[in-house]
Amino acid sequence: MSGALDDLVIADFGRVLAGPYATMLLADLGAEVIKIERPGAGDDTRSWGPPWVGDPDDAQSSYFLSVNRNKQSAALDLTDPDDLAAARRLVARADVVVENFLPGTMDRLGLGYRDAVSINPDVVYCSVTGFGGDHQLPGYDLLIQAVGGLMSITGADPDHPTKVGVAMVDVITGLHAAVGILSALRHRDRTGEGQRIEVNLLSSLLSALVNQTSGYVTAGVVPHAMGNRHPSIAPYEVFETADRPLVLAVGNDRQFAALVDALGRPEMASDNRFATNSDRVAHRGDLVDILNSLLSQDTADNWFAALTGRRVPCGPLNDIADAIALAERLGLTPVVEIDDPRRDDPIRQVANPIRMSATPATYRSAPPRLDEHGVLFQDA
Repeated sequence: MSGALDDLVIADFGRVLAGPYATMLLADLGAEVIKIERPGAGDDTRSWGPPWVGDPDDAQSSYFLSVNRNKQSAALDLTDPDDLAAARRLVARADVVVENFLPGTMDRLGLGYRDAVSINPDVVYCSVTGFGGDHQLPGYDLLIQAVGGLMSITGADPDHPTKVGVAMVDVITGLHAAVGILSALRHRDRTGEGQRIEVNLLSSLLSALVNQTSGYVTAGVVPHAMGNRHPSIAPYEVFETADRPLVLAVGNDRQFAALVDALGRPEMASDNRFATNSDRVAHRGDLVDILNSLLSQDTADNWFAALTGRRVPCGPLNDIADAIALAERLGLTPVVEIDDPRRDDPIRQVANPIRMSATPATYRSAPPRLDEHGVLFQDA
């Protein structure tokens, strides 16, 4: 089955997460992605373990595996004239170039945007940086979470800033990069013109903070950490049940009326403290105390069944294993298996979440070994 991006060639100079995540999404949709790595070491994430996958003498980092399927790997020393010439040949035939070196690095190597355009005038060139192309500052997800404000609104309270449990800023930036690349390709289809795209982690985070940054720039409100509570909605947090925590995500008055009816307290829907969302936010403390008392009378799973039957958004706190199991029960096929000729068993991967009726994502090859395709690439 053909993919939506079957005719595209992407020269992937990206490392770690943001760039590789973007290029993997495009590879899943059919693009040919050639990943350029450092000889001997490769992408930093090849050494980021545990967890490791495979036999001890051939173990691979599960981190690297998570964002590098459907790619070819060529190890090139970009300071070596012959390897640099090979990289330039790749750029010359690529539709897209993706890189996330420190600003200025690709220019010094002779692989910057101007260099790329000189040998490939309609190329789409995407640079991923930490703080924008004018600032040679390293961009690591934890650092951006700190300076970009995310940690200030995450955690139990303002005195305990906490990072999100995954490199979310890198993932968001990778998504922005993929959108930018696809938009630039659409423009090229119409006009024949390529262009340069720049996405940076700080701007991507500020955009992704949506209502929190909007609250500041429109109303001057500086948000702070509230634990699992929401600044503008109630009840929208974690509650205790007879056995384990349960999340309620009640977003409107109909849902609240259904909730309190299921809890045997329908009169709460007309209580002046709780009748509207604004009322509930203003009297959150009273509301939480009452709901915790009522919910503690039964188990999380029983409440989940009873409340979802009334279209009240709720759910127990799952770990990752529980979350995968839930997606499987819902028929979402969250895990795919990719054959790897070097292993007896296929590699299990999290599926691409984009569902397309005519050109679905495909899983053509397992994440490559370092320089696995180097010989073929050099010959080409």
